[in-house]
Amino acid sequence: MLLRALCCCLFLGTILVTGKEDKGHISVVLLGATGDLARKYLWQGLFQLYLDQASEEHTFSFHGAALTPLEKGQGLMFDILKSLSCPADVLADRCALLKDQFLKLSSYRQLKTGENYTALHQDITNSLSEEGLREAGRLFYLSVPPFAYADIARNINASCRPTPGAWLRVVLEKPFGHDYETAKELAGVLQTFFREEEIYRIDHYLGKQTVQQILPFRRRNQKHLDPIWNRQHVDRIEIVMKETLDAKGRTSFYEEYGVIRDVIQNHLTEILTCVAMEVPLNLSNSDEVVREKLELLGSLDSLEHGSAVVGQYQDYLTQVREELEKPAHFFTNTHTFAGVLVHVENVRWDGIPFILASGKALDERTGYVRVVFKDRTFCVQKELNREPEKSLCAPKQIIFHIGHGELGFPAILVSRGLFKPSMPASSKWKEVSELPPIHIFGQPLSDFYVYSPIHERDAYAVLISNIYWGRKESFVTTKNLLASWSFWTPLLDILEGQSPRLYPGGSENGQLLDFVIQDGGLHFVSDQHLEMVNVGQKVDNFATLSSKFLNSTMVSDWADQLIQKLANDIQEAAKEAVKRSGTFHLALSGGSSPVALFQRLSRYHHGFPWKHTHLWLVDERCVPFSDPDSNFGSLEKHLLQHVRLPYINIHPMPVSKNQRLCAEEDLGSETYAQDISAHVLNASFDLILLGLGTDGHTASVFPGSKEGITGDKLIVLTESPSELRQRMSFSLALINKAKRVSVLVLGKGKHDIITLISRAKKNPTKWPVTGVNPTSGKLVWYIDYDALLK
Repeated sequence: MLLRALCCCLFLGTILVTGKEDKGHISVVLLGATGDLARKYLWQGLFQLYLDQASEEHTFSFHGAALTPLEKGQGLMFDILKSLSCPADVLADRCALLKDQFLKLSSYRQLKTGENYTALHQDITNSLSEEGLREAGRLFYLSVPPFAYADIARNINASCRPTPGAWLRVVLEKPFGHDYETAKELAGVLQTFFREEEIYRIDHYLGKQTVQQILPFRRRNQKHLDPIWNRQHVDRIEIVMKETLDAKGRTSFYEEYGVIRDVIQNHLTEILTCVAMEVPLNLSNSDEVVREKLELLGSLDSLEHGSAVVGQYQDYLTQVREELEKPAHFFTNTHTFAGVLVHVENVRWDGIPFILASGKALDERTGYVRVVFKDRTFCVQKELNREPEKSLCAPKQIIFHIGHGELGFPAILVSRGLFKPSMPASSKWKEVSELPPIHIFGQPLSDFYVYSPIHERDAYAVLISNIYWGRKESFVTTKNLLASWSFWTPLLDILEGQSPRLYPGGSENGQLLDFVIQDGGLHFVSDQHLEMVNVGQKVDNFATLSSKFLNSTMVSDWADQLIQKLANDIQEAAKEAVKRSGTFHLALSGGSSPVALFQRLSRYHHGFPWKHTHLWLVDERCVPFSDPDSNFGSLEKHLLQHVRLPYINIHPMPVSKNQRLCAEEDLGSETYAQDISAHVLNASFDLILLGLGTDGHTASVFPGSKEGITGDKLIVLTESPSELRQRMSFSLALINKAKRVSVLVLGKGKHDIITLISRAKKNPTKWPVTGVNPTSGKLVWYIDYDALLK
């Protein structure tokens, strides 16, 4: 193949990092050569590199590699290569010639074992020797999953390094870890085999033409920007990437990473550094640029509980269940939308909010950086009588428009009231003279100086060129990577159990995801309730089921829809109670059945009157709250952490007093009964939620026990026959004082007890749940089809 390359007289060259021209041969090895990324971007980027460098008369060869056997891999790869295209400014005849040469310079080979790498090295070495060529470098592009990096790195280092004096560049695709610890571990593995200058971590947003221009733009226009690029003049900076597509087809990846790890920790954070860092005197010095980026990352203020708002696309849960074959009761808190408030602790930016936001299934596909300046000018003369470029009253902003959106092309926009930017021809950008009649952020495009690239280039083509030239500032170094993960990991830990706001997608989102900076954090603007109904299983054949159970109202459905109905009913009861008396007293049982209800209430019911709600426990095991068996612990994990409920409105059972558990002399039961009498009028709860045990117990009132079944005590201590430990519980006397009692029964495991008590006579001593009969309130059974029909 090298001989063919020489005969063609169209060869690739290399410029070393020092900038000195040094002719020689370069071998490019693309692992994952038949994958989706290679098909869409990488081969086209390599072809663009060849188009740019063909006339330099340096030799090179391309080796596509994958695990696929030779014959099949060759076919797949050359199908990709045949679809390559030239930019519009390349003449058709030249394009055809160069494409033909590129195909001749490319070959496929299987790289699966250590022996395969040894063979590749030997083939390259033998060809160089036979042709009398000096090796300039080897470029390995790893378009493979990160779990394969270690083995590939070991093989490259062991048997496929270039000859002494030639450079080695190894290109890696994200994700670079899942959090700080995993990123550190992966970085440590790579550093075992490669030097830092040999590692090129790709963040393709750093190849976007607009992003590539941020630092040069700031340098060229320094005389205008220096006085205003600071906290005295900037109001806020927005860094946004919106997508209209959802996560369908990528739910496996999203379940592991979510939107912050997928987009914000890397793409948007890298852009943040370009916008906020100090601009080095020499932008061509990679070390200086990288050092300033690291300095900026180190000055970011720590993220806290209120630093982010998160959402999840309405159909995401259904997509996960279908694609990952999850059961119907599976829930996930994975975020498909996030807005994060970031502050930079330095003299230039102290106190200025940086808003980073990204999401799927939004109303448009776009990406931009928007620098909004403070407006302190009052204009007496109306705007119609002013020249736009001299107006001081129009909102002033600089927008780095990365792409897509209504504008449709990468651009830099500067308000005419600010300054006319310097964009020399050498920058390969031009001023747009004919502007489309559109508005951007409420202003006509004519209010801005607008500049766009003379020729649009794909981000991967830009980055592959930068790899070739050794420009490290366009890539993520190990120190910068770990600094970024160190910043983001604490927030990810905080959000791990936080339920996201559900949103319908597209234009239907309305104002549901709008957020505001308030009290030092971010908060959704709207607390309105918006009920999302997922299409569930068809139940027409069950439509004639009785609506009564034990002479009380019964609601039956599949589990998901049943939980949805119960949550709606609880919210309506809450609103009625608040309207009637100003407060809503809700008592909740423990166990596994209510967990799905807690999750739904916290995720879907944004209009629930939590600040007027008092939460009580129906029963509690005599264990510390930190114990996994604690009912309050479960309630706190699945509900209380995710809703705004006043602390004084939370009433856990006092099972632990004086460093003892449920000791009679501590009078815990009497204390809780007194609290109820003090807060709940006539000890009549607005709603009590109960469960049903397989032995017929409810709350922690068990069969055969006198405690809680008879008598007037409100709170009793009982003992579970199966656990042989005490519990604290509402008595039947207290339960029957309630205005409304709901009994939730889920799963096939409850079918036998449901069948038994439906046929038996009322006998609270044998089946305590049959003693639930509100004196003046209403009893409703919520029973899913699995429990009812099996």
